[in-house]
Amino acid sequence: MKIKITIEEIRKNLDIETPEFPKYVAPLINLANQYAQGTRPRVVGQMSELIQEFEGKTLSKWEEWYLKKKPKAIKNATEKILQKLKELKNALTMIDKETVEQWVRDLVIVKTFAGLRFQEAILKKGAEIKGTNYRLSEPEEESKGIDGYIGDIPVSIKPHTYEVKAALPEHIGIKIIFYRKIDDGIEVDYGEIL
Repeated sequence: MKIKITIEEIRKNLDIETPEFPKYVAPLINLANQYAQGTRPRVVGQMSELIQEFEGKTLSKWEEWYLKKKPKAIKNATEKILQKLKELKNALTMIDKETVEQWVRDLVIVKTFAGLRFQEAILKKGAEIKGTNYRLSEPEEESKGIDGYIGDIPVSIKPHTYEVKAALPEHIGIKIIFYRKIDDGIEVDYGEIL
């Protein structure tokens, strides 16, 4: 039987108070921290290793021990996050109805279209690399697992996670182009067709 113990329950069981923040404040600080990277190991230390090193049993002893080991960590992390919050606050003043509408349009219209049509972009780029033409598959070809052709090579376009699914019952007897979504686009492996 599996039981979930929440952070709140752990805090309660260990008699650790939970700070109260105004609505939206904690998520905004968390967002700023993600950008600032204020609590990364290079700033505050590798916490999983430090907690293993610590031999005490109480929160107050841990705090005392940690602050001796990393005396500037809390201050440095705070400064990094505070700087990023100032930048976010400035950015908020630049957001108006037109900006939000532009962002929504880009998400709903452009990114949805690009996300659903990236197979064609993969085929086109592969054809460009090989110096040939490309085409999307016809419905009957799609039913055979073919997403398109680069020259006369039938290809299937799969996410990189497909590679690790070795036990899949499906067998595709054609070349596979793997892709991985990254921050600013997709990373494509054309290894099987080059």
